[in-house]
Amino acid sequence: MSAEEPEIADSSHVMTKAVVRYVGTGFAGWQVQPRQRTVQGALEEALRTISGQPVRVTGAGRTDSGVHALGQVCSFVWRANADLDQLRRSLSCMLAPEIRVLSIEPAPREFHARKSAAGKRYSYSLYLGPEADPFTAAYAWRVSPKLNLDRLASLCPLIEGEHDFAGFQSSGASEKLSTVRTLHSVRLAPGGVFSPLDARDLWRVEFHGNGFLYKMIRNIVGTFTEIARGALSESRIEERLSSPGPYRGLTAPAHGLTLIEVLYDPPAPAAS
Repeated sequence: MSAEEPEIADSSHVMTKAVVRYVGTGFAGWQVQPRQRTVQGALEEALRTISGQPVRVTGAGRTDSGVHALGQVCSFVWRANADLDQLRRSLSCMLAPEIRVLSIEPAPREFHARKSAAGKRYSYSLYLGPEADPFTAAYAWRVSPKLNLDRLASLCPLIEGEHDFAGFQSSGASEKLSTVRTLHSVRLAPGGVFSPLDARDLWRVEFHGNGFLYKMIRNIVGTFTEIARGALSESRIEERLSSPGPYRGLTAPAHGLTLIEVLYDPPAPAAS
C-alpha cells in the first residue's frame, strides 16, 4: 500500500468516508504540496491536532488549484469507538470557513475514496452578461455574450460515450495505463452552480462520467466555447478525440469548475 493511502492497522480502528465541501479560491488544489495551502493539507492538519498523530486523508478527486467542490469524498482511518458526528463538529470549528465537512460515517474496511468510486459529476459555469458581475466572478467564467448557446448545446452529445480522451488531456499529467473514459452524459443547462437570486446570463455544462483526465473538462469547455463563437470548426472535436495528445488549445479557467458529486456502486446484498 502506498504512503498516500490510509491503512487499518488493527480492530481498534475503522475506515471512514467523509463528504467535504470547499471553495477552491485560495487553495493550491486538493493534494498536499510543500509550502502550499491545500484542502487535503488542511484536513490532515486538523485531524492530527485532534488525534495527536498523523492521519492520511485520501480524496476521490484531486481537484486543481481554484476548483471548487460541493461533494468531494475522502477516506481516512479513525478510532473505532469515536463519535464521528462530534469529530465532524470539531473539524467545522477548526477548519477555515472555505472548507466544511458535511458528514463522516463508517465505511467498509476496503473502501477507498478514489479507487472505489464508480463515477463523478462535475459542472462548469459560464457567465454571458454584458458587464462583469461581482457575485459570479469567483464561480463562473465570463465569456462573450455573443456565444452561440444552441451551437454549444449541440456539441455536448459528440463527446458522450466511450472515447480515448488523450487529446483533451493537458501535459504534466501523471502516467496512466489508459486514457479511455466514458462520459455518460454531457449537457448545457441554465443557471450556474452558485447563482445569486437575480442571476441572469448564467449557464453551466454538466458532466457525468466514470473518470476524468488532467484538465480534461476545462479543455473540453475551452474547445466548446471556441467553436460556439466561430473561432474553430466543429471537426476539431473529432480531431482531438483521435489525437494522442497532449491538448493544445484554450483551457477554461479553474474557477468555473465544481466537483458536484462522487458516485459509488451500492453495496452488494448480504448472502442469505
